[in-house]
Amino acid sequence: MFSALKKFLFDDKSGTSGSGPGVFDGDEKQIAEAALMFHVIAADGIVTEDEKQRLAQSLEAHFGLTQSQTAQLIEAARDADMEAIDLFSFTRILRRELDHEQRLQLVANLWDMVYADGVVHELEDNIVWRVAELLDVEARERMELKRRARAASNSESPE
Repeated sequence: MFSALKKFLFDDKSGTSGSGPGVFDGDEKQIAEAALMFHVIAADGIVTEDEKQRLAQSLEAHFGLTQSQTAQLIEAARDADMEAIDLFSFTRILRRELDHEQRLQLVANLWDMVYADGVVHELEDNIVWRVAELLDVEARERMELKRRARAASNSESPE
């Protein structure tokens, strides 16, 4: 897993590190967070335009990225997710890099991804539960964040 992350961070076609087209010039924490968010929206086998848009908006705002950087991060995250064999490889990085409040924010962002298409799939719900557990987020905190995301999702729906 770390080899895949290092590849995204340090390799390009010329063999040197850099920020050429298509190469995300960020850190492993950003890729790990984005990969978990991508994993959630892809869990049901269908990534909708609403989910793609919500993911891009969330990452752009959270990390202060340009649209181009956001697109590169999403591509790196998708590739990292496809190569990963488990969620632990991402959560290990995030447990080391994030404080408790930042972990709560990540879980809130994951719930936001779950509700992005208006349908909560049981696999999405299960992934957030597992990630929260791996990040040492308590069940009551996870459920409160889910409740808030559901309420926000319902208030965004046209009436």
